[in-house]
Amino acid sequence: MTSDARPGRRPAWIPTLAAFAAVALFVTAGDWQHRRMLEKEALQERMRQAAALAPVALPQGVTDWKAWRFRQVVVGGEYDAKRQILIDNKVHEGRAGFDVVTPLALGDGRVVLVDRGWIDAGPTRAVLPDAPPPRGPVTVRGRVDIPPADYYELGDRKAPGGPLWQHLDPARFSEATGIAVLPIVIESFDAPDRDGLVRDWPVPSAGIEEHLSYMVQWYTFAAMAAGLWVWFTFVRRRAPASEPRKETGN
Repeated sequence: MTSDARPGRRPAWIPTLAAFAAVALFVTAGDWQHRRMLEKEALQERMRQAAALAPVALPQGVTDWKAWRFRQVVVGGEYDAKRQILIDNKVHEGRAGFDVVTPLALGDGRVVLVDRGWIDAGPTRAVLPDAPPPRGPVTVRGRVDIPPADYYELGDRKAPGGPLWQHLDPARFSEATGIAVLPIVIESFDAPDRDGLVRDWPVPSAGIEEHLSYMVQWYTFAAMAAGLWVWFTFVRRRAPASEPRKETGN
């Protein structure tokens, strides 16, 4: 005797566990990207607000300069032309060049690095461009920025022996020159005597679009994993089986 009754079939626990783990992982990753996106939006808004404030004197006794990033300041002092450096691999409008960074000795005894602007590398790299700073007391108007400390560099991080640097690092500059400088850089807005330097300081992108893209991607993966589990567990198994072929005898 044969019976058409088919015993009930339950989902296998291994595929089910794997599917739920995948969904949980993808949703967690999507939530993290969402939080980072909100943090970056708040950061970008703070940067816009800071850039819109009126210039002020550079404060003293600051222990955390992050709150001052992109604030406009006015400082006075004298440039140290002998310790001026060039930051390599800076591109402006598709052209390679250098950022000209010069230490500025302030009237209160502190020293701060000033990015005076971008200069074209010229037809050959055999001769570095010449961009001497103004002599005597100067007043510099600019905005505060914090050079990244997590840059990648081949070999050890010894301070370069010459004026050409790959990265702007105030700590390494202090080590190389013996001059204690503030852990910031002032991006100058001024163009004294038309020195030929390009001063274009856009507010850097916070990467909001990138986080949004990754967030959508992870949530899509979660929806796909859940949908596949439902399909293979319920929909496909409930599909009617094809009828067996009937054999006829002669």
